[in-house]
Formats: sequence, C-alpha cells, structure tokens
Amino acid sequence: MSWKETYAKKLVSVEEAAQKIKSNDRVWYPPAGCAPVSIIEALTKRAKELENVQMSTALPLYPFEYLKGEYKDHLSHHTVFLGPFERKVMPQGNIEVTSCQFGDIDWITKNRIDANVFIAEVSPPDENGYMSYGVIGTFNGETAAKIADTVIVQVNREMPYVYGESHSFIHVNDVDYICEQDHKLAQLQQPPVSDVEKQIASYIVPYIEDGSTIQIGLGGVANAVGFFLENHKDLGVHTEMLTDSMVNLAEKGIINGSKKTLHPGEMTVSFGIGSQKLYEFMNNNPQVRTYPISYITNEEIIRKNNKFVSINNALMCDLTGQLCSESIGFDQFSGTGGQLNFVRGAFLAPGGKSFLAFRSVAEQKDGSLISRITASFVPGSVVTTPRSDTQYVVTEYGVADLRGKSIPERVKALVAIAHPQFREELMNDAKKYGLLY
Repeated sequence: MSWKETYAKKLVSVEEAAQKIKSNDRVWYPPAGCAPVSIIEALTKRAKELENVQMSTALPLYPFEYLKGEYKDHLSHHTVFLGPFERKVMPQGNIEVTSCQFGDIDWITKNRIDANVFIAEVSPPDENGYMSYGVIGTFNGETAAKIADTVIVQVNREMPYVYGESHSFIHVNDVDYICEQDHKLAQLQQPPVSDVEKQIASYIVPYIEDGSTIQIGLGGVANAVGFFLENHKDLGVHTEMLTDSMVNLAEKGIINGSKKTLHPGEMTVSFGIGSQKLYEFMNNNPQVRTYPISYITNEEIIRKNNKFVSINNALMCDLTGQLCSESIGFDQFSGTGGQLNFVRGAFLAPGGKSFLAFRSVAEQKDGSLISRITASFVPGSVVTTPRSDTQYVVTEYGVADLRGKSIPERVKALVAIAHPQFREELMNDAKKYGLLY
C-alpha cells in the first residue's frame, strides 16, 4: 500500500479525531504554533463527557477554553513552561507547572508526562510521505510520539515544512489518525524596542566578536541586540528559539554560519516563535534546521561552538549574583527553560560568554519603583541561575562581570549597575548582612 493510500485510510474528521481521546488519558501536544487547535477545541466541546484527562504542553499561544478552572475534573492542564494565557487563568486552579531544564525534557516526557496520546499539528506530507513537525513540534515530538499508544495529527497547509534530521518529521505510516484543518499559526508579535532595552543591548554588543555563534532569548533586549549587530560579520546561530531579530540578520547576510565550529552554514534551532514573516522564512529554507530541545540545550553540544554567546532575560538578581528568571515570589511567571543550560554551555565553550539582562527597576501598581537588584529575594523566588554560574549581568547602567569574583567584589559590581536611587540602600544592606565589611 502506498503512503497516499495509507493517508486516505487514516483520514478522519476533526470531531472523530477528538473522539479518540478517552477518560484518564494523558495527552501531550507541542507548544505554541504547533498545537492542534481544532482537535483541542473539538475535545473541549465534549469535555463534560470525560474525566481525568491530563493535557500537557508548554507555552500555548492560544487562549484555550479548557484552561479555565471549571474544566479541572475533565481536562486538567500541565505545563513545562508557563505562558501568558496560562498565567492569566492560573489562579482558577486548573494549571500545574513542572520546573525543568529543557535539557532534561526527554526524560521528563518519558518518566513524568508519560502521555499515552500524542496530538500534533504538522505540514502536509512531502513526496515520500513525511510530514514536518513544523515551527516547534521538533521540541520533543519524536520522543512523545514513540511512547504514545495513539498518535493523531492535524494537517495544516499553513504549517511550514522545516528541515532537519529524522526527528524533525513523522511519516504517515507512524500515525494512527489524520485530520485536516487549515488556519494561520499563532504569532507572537514583539512590542517596539524601548530606549532602556536599546541601552542594555548597547552594553552587550561590544562583547560579541565577528564569527561568534549566538543564542538569544525572547523579548525587547533580544530584539534590540539584533538591531545593534547589523555591523557584525559571519555570525552563527545555535539557539532554542529562532526570533525575528535573527531572521533580519540572516536576510542581511550577517548571520551566515560560515565560522561555526558545529553545524557550519546552518541556523541550528529547536523552534521558531514570532511573526508570520518568521514562519515564512523557516518554510523550505535549507539554512534553517531543527533539532530536539534536549540536543540544542545539551551543554556538551553547546560547548562545541567556539565564541558562543548566550543572551537571556532575568527578572531580578541578588547582591551575590543569584538570578531569578521564572517567578515573582511564589507566583510562577514563566519556566526554567534552557537558561542554565546555555549559561553553562557558554562557560565551557572556547571564548564563550553568557549575559543575563534586565531593567534595573520595576514599576509597581502605585507608580513607585522597586529595585530588581536586591540584597535578598522575597520568599518563594526561584533561583534559575546559581551565582557560581553567573558571568555577565547587564542593566541599562552597565555590565557587572561576576565570573570568579569574591562576594564583596560582586556586591560592588552589582551596586554599580543598580538604579542610582537604590545604590546607597543596597550598600547599607550589604554591610548590614555581612556581605561587605
């Protein structure tokens, strides 16, 4: 039987696909733009027929109805990286978060999520019957599909066909059911880059040499860095997330991968999140190749990139150099992700550098300011990057180089890049708590 005949035999409606999920099933679906939206919506409509179905993913970019508390006993939600829609409804009690480094995601998928049903959105099959996992399904798609008893895919003609090794595709023969539903992918539009973010970026860019391989997280600082790199040459990419700023640099020839020591000539990524332009750039582009997130964030793989530069966001830093990037007190804000993997990988790479960046202050509801550099974190705050791993900390007031520094040296360096309004208070706190003598 040809793959086309197999495809036709496995074809069902979206509603029939949703019917394949039963009470007590554990379901995994890919993050962000590869969530099979139509299947999930059809499943939500029949949620009251079901009991104890666990839906697991990361960073969904759709405001799925089932995330609400009223669905808890029917469709509960589990995430390995909290996104804005999950964060909004989390107080309703239907969201559970697993803190994990992305480098461990395959182990988490097999041993904790252990989904018996895998649903995903994919591209139409190529001439050999292989469907691309698209812009983000390669994240852990191969692992999830292999352990599942039932594999259901939603073919979307808007899904880019993205290149990679075998783990970037799933064959028609390896799925149980196929449904078809086209729709535009969810986009994550970037807000305009602020003057503060430009200032932070201006401090980082001089540290980036021509021929470096970069990893940049999401957010205003990442976009600003992209703008400031337009005079660089021969940059490479090894990153969990392809961003619009990287697309801009690639189109101008600044990112070409010619000096990469690992996977030269390609943009080595796990997924892409951004605008429609980014998705179109990824489609059938041999310059872009996707790999599982466990490979991209493996520190032994990262270290093979000479002049590797990691740039990530943080929420706050204490005076000894501990970085919190995922919670505000006990309130979960995002997730552990790959930050520590990249910090450590950069530490090991020849000529590697890692930067953790944030605004020096946060504005409270009443308009008052609080320092993001503080003597100690409020209770519940998560240490994402330990002080022993921290290298460069950056605010709009400069760069603090902490690698190999003593506690008093760290205190002085961090106070120097704090908002001027809080520097005297921070110095007094440091003396009060015995961090300075």
